[in-house]
Amino acid sequence: MAEPVLRVESLSKRFGGLVVTDDVSFDVEPGELHALIGPNGAGKTTLINQLCGLVMPDAGRIALASRDITDLPVHARAALGLARAFQITSIIPGFSALENVALAVQARAGTSFRFLRAADREEALDGPARAALAEVGLGARADVAGGHLSHGERRALELAMALALEPRLLLLDEPTAGAGRDETERLIALLTRLKGRFPMVLVEHDMKAVFALADRISVMVYGRILASGAPEVVRRDPQVIAAYLGEAGA
Repeated sequence: MAEPVLRVESLSKRFGGLVVTDDVSFDVEPGELHALIGPNGAGKTTLINQLCGLVMPDAGRIALASRDITDLPVHARAALGLARAFQITSIIPGFSALENVALAVQARAGTSFRFLRAADREEALDGPARAALAEVGLGARADVAGGHLSHGERRALELAMALALEPRLLLLDEPTAGAGRDETERLIALLTRLKGRFPMVLVEHDMKAVFALADRISVMVYGRILASGAPEVVRRDPQVIAAYLGEAGA
C-alpha cells in the first residue's frame, strides 16, 4: 500500500483554557479528496492553520509524503508542495489574473520579485500561468484585473494560483463560502475534474458539495474526530446525525 500523502497524528492545540484540536489523527491517501466537516467552532480552521503552518500545534505530528513538517514555517511547507486555497486569499486586485498566477509560478521557482511589473512578459512564468488559468476555466479572462472578476471567478483564480505551485497536496478551505448556487455548481464541477490528480483536504459547510466530492469524510465536533469513513457510512452514522447532519443526513 502506498504511503499516505498526509499523515496527522494526535494533533492538539489549546488557546488558554480552550482546547481547539484534541488528539486529532487522520491521513490522506494519494489521489484522495478527504473532507473535514463539523459545526462552527469545531476546530476545522485551526486544524487547517496547523497543517499549513500558520498555527503551531502543542502536541502531535504532521507528515507530508513521509517527511515530518510539524515545525516547519509556512513557506517551507509550500516549497515541499503544500498549497492552500480559499478563505485566506492572496489575490492582488489590481493585477490581472495572469499576473496573479505568474507570481505564484515565480514563488514556486524561488526567483527574485524585483521584476514584478514585468511578470506577465516573462515566458517562463507566462506559459505555466496561462496553463493553470485554462485548467480552471479562466483562459479567456487572463487579462482581467483580479478585482474585476466575479466571486466565483476569484475562487477559480485562487485555485489556479494553488495549482501553479505544482502541489503535492491541496488544502481547500470553504471554497463555496459566499458563492451563489450557479457558482457553487461550477466550483463543484471544477474540483470534480481535478479529483484524482491532486490529493485534497476539503473543509466545507455545503453538504451537497461534500457528498458530491469526498472520497472520505471526517467529522469534527468540539475539536475531536467524531467519525471518519466513506460518505454513505458517515451519512448514516447516528452520532454524526445527532451532532451535526440532523435529518439532512438521514
